[in-house]
Amino acid sequence: MNGKTQSAEWLAFLDGIATEGKLVQASFSAPRRKDEETAKKLTVRPIKLKTGVFYQFERQLANKVFHENVPVERLKEQLQSTMEQYKQALFKTEDADVQILANKKGELALISRGKSVKRAAVPQEHNRNKAYVLPEGEPVPFLVSLGVMTEEGRVVKAKYDKFRQINRFLEMVSDVISDLPRGKPLTIVDFGCGKSYLTFALYHLLAIKEKLPVRIIGLDLKEDVIETCSKLAKELNWDQLTFMVGDISDYEGHSSVDMVVTLHACDTATDAALIKAIGWGASVILSVPCCQHELFRQLSQPTLKPLLKHGILKERFSALVTDAIRANLLEIAGYRTQLLEFIDMEHTPKNILIRAVKGGKTDIAELEREYERFRDFLGVNPFMEREMK
Repeated sequence: MNGKTQSAEWLAFLDGIATEGKLVQASFSAPRRKDEETAKKLTVRPIKLKTGVFYQFERQLANKVFHENVPVERLKEQLQSTMEQYKQALFKTEDADVQILANKKGELALISRGKSVKRAAVPQEHNRNKAYVLPEGEPVPFLVSLGVMTEEGRVVKAKYDKFRQINRFLEMVSDVISDLPRGKPLTIVDFGCGKSYLTFALYHLLAIKEKLPVRIIGLDLKEDVIETCSKLAKELNWDQLTFMVGDISDYEGHSSVDMVVTLHACDTATDAALIKAIGWGASVILSVPCCQHELFRQLSQPTLKPLLKHGILKERFSALVTDAIRANLLEIAGYRTQLLEFIDMEHTPKNILIRAVKGGKTDIAELEREYERFRDFLGVNPFMEREMK
């Protein structure tokens, strides 16, 4: 075959793939150019979203997986441009397996591998839809406004880690929705809300999806950030989502609060937020601590000298001790407490989430004795305990 014949055969093959809907899977390998933007391998498969059937292009770059959901009408164009980046591909269809090979001139040869095993090109339910509260492929207004999604519902490549973090947070909230009070409007305070990705996500989940009567207050020290968040809440017509400039320790806006969220509040600011939550009798507390310096300066247990004499190990150990103390003090205050992985360590070392739900163990005296033995062995005097007393 000459190049023109090969090209015509390839285009005819693509026409059939795009119009007949028989593609089960396609795999592209051996990139023509080695660069950071071209994955070593790319796979394509049909998936079913709420908005219809799409073809998901999955590529892995530097240990991160990226997805693009392509509508049927763009499939031929996308496959054609993808093949221009690779030397070979294998198409599995309902009828046969077809291998595509490119020579040095870029000419393509199609080699039929004969009849396939019996199979059907049934679009699979999107795995991420099952795992994610906010699925890909469906535009979410606040994510579009925050630049995480395009208007078509595609996750922006540079924001994919943020998208995963938002969904992970919402999964953890979903697990404790049943622990929130019913029969009254809910009040939620988010201390140190920052740019408020998760604050907006929380309102979307509770007020929009779950249709719960809720008021959420985001609190932060940065006036420009609060102004931007307030503007977006107004644009979305979310009138029960408000933002205020203020400090955690000084905030006295409510006599009782149903949920307290504190994400990446530095050092003892996390403790101050937890103490506020306990004082309010919050039903649910969600906290992701940030930098933790207080106990680093206090730890001096001689038995642990082989560990504590190394700065990096002492820093990590003191962070773990700090979170263990917080969890135990929450239990003593009457909360069922869990320490959960918030997001993969490869994305951020600040990956522990403390989730506390009111209504814990009744043997407080034993919890106190257990905690005191731990505290005294380490020779520390934690801020949270001092303030609670």
